[in-house]
Amino acid sequence: EDPSSSSSTQNSVAPELPGFYYDSEKNRYFRLLPGHNNHNPLTKDSIHHKAMECKRLRLLEEEEKQNQKTTRAGLNSSVLLQKRQLGLLSSTSYCRLVHELKVNCMQRRKIEIHSPDSSVAGTNNFKIIVADVACERIFTVNDVEHGGCKYGIINLSGLGKESLTVEMYDNLYFTNRKVNSVCWASLTHPDSHLCLMGIAETPGCASLLPASLFSSTNPGDRPGMLCSFKISTAWSCAWCLNPQADNCFSTGLTRRVLVTNVVTGHRQTFGTSSDVLAQQFATQTPVLYNGCRSGEIFSIDVRQRNRKGQSWKAIRLFHGSAVTSIHLMEAEHYLMAADMAGKIKLWDLRTAKCVKQYKGHHNEYALLPLHVNEEEGLLIAVGQDCYTRIWSLQDAHLLRTIPSPHPSSKDAIPSVVFSSRLGGSRGVPGLLMAVKQDLYHFSYN
Repeated sequence: EDPSSSSSTQNSVAPELPGFYYDSEKNRYFRLLPGHNNHNPLTKDSIHHKAMECKRLRLLEEEEKQNQKTTRAGLNSSVLLQKRQLGLLSSTSYCRLVHELKVNCMQRRKIEIHSPDSSVAGTNNFKIIVADVACERIFTVNDVEHGGCKYGIINLSGLGKESLTVEMYDNLYFTNRKVNSVCWASLTHPDSHLCLMGIAETPGCASLLPASLFSSTNPGDRPGMLCSFKISTAWSCAWCLNPQADNCFSTGLTRRVLVTNVVTGHRQTFGTSSDVLAQQFATQTPVLYNGCRSGEIFSIDVRQRNRKGQSWKAIRLFHGSAVTSIHLMEAEHYLMAADMAGKIKLWDLRTAKCVKQYKGHHNEYALLPLHVNEEEGLLIAVGQDCYTRIWSLQDAHLLRTIPSPHPSSKDAIPSVVFSSRLGGSRGVPGLLMAVKQDLYHFSYN
């Protein structure tokens, strides 16, 4: 539903008058004052915010009453099973539609967060959550009231079907750095370290720290940071899993890309014409994909040396706005990208053409990630309007729009993780949503 539909409804009831707003509840006009220094609180922003809040509360009420409607007519489990038994549905189509039913049946439950330090849990707002490959742990970045960020790791092994409890371990040694981007790094073993990119003060800072820092063991046994250096403002980071560029991570900076080998210390710099806001390495080849503020997406083969006058950009794609997130699909023939105009596009890297668009995403200026789960055939993205939207990967159909449990604001945009194995191989499937100081689980079963 378009939030602006309320204004079109009111205009059909009463004529629109320049400088006035018609309130259908009170059946009268109110003057809109253009200046922000006036004491009249009635402005276009406040009217829009009120309409959005009414819509959010209505959707939350429908979800609590389990009134969610499937987005495809006649889609229910009994009809699907009957068509499957009659041979009217292939196994692929049947599985895809079953996943759509699961998406529409997800119910929100709040997770109880425990911590060895009772003063830690539930005291700071979540800013970012990122799951490791096995989805056994999530790394959290929390805003601190006096400025900067606090980091922690939440162990999902206690996330059961009956009781929803998790353990959170904090690292209290790094609390004064703003984090723009974070990714898991596999140095000594899978997901052993964390790459942090952000602003220490001026200039920025890139850090690689062991995940073992976040534990309940003796603090004296904890290792220190493996790598830390000052850079210009960092926007993005990515870790390379290809053996031809072993132990390397990339940093997306202002008008350049920096690739660092954390063992040898060797660095390679690639100059760009714009800030690099999103990055991801391919796994089959040592190729780095970059999304820029200019809207350009390009790839770099990190085996080549950057020389003046030499063109090192391989694949080049273009969006009409700043690219905020990219995701390379498993077969590495397709790339998903989102931008600050709210466009989400699926690109065929072999033809350099857009083959699908996923409509409904809302973004104007925020660095918002994409979450792709090819096993379930789902695309998930949180918009700047604080709604979590889920699409079908195959036909780009919008399956569900989930309202935030908290009123929408710039500092309350949810951060999500989706997996069919939250907590490990025997974990529970579902969507994790972190917003404000709370963590929620949407059961996917």
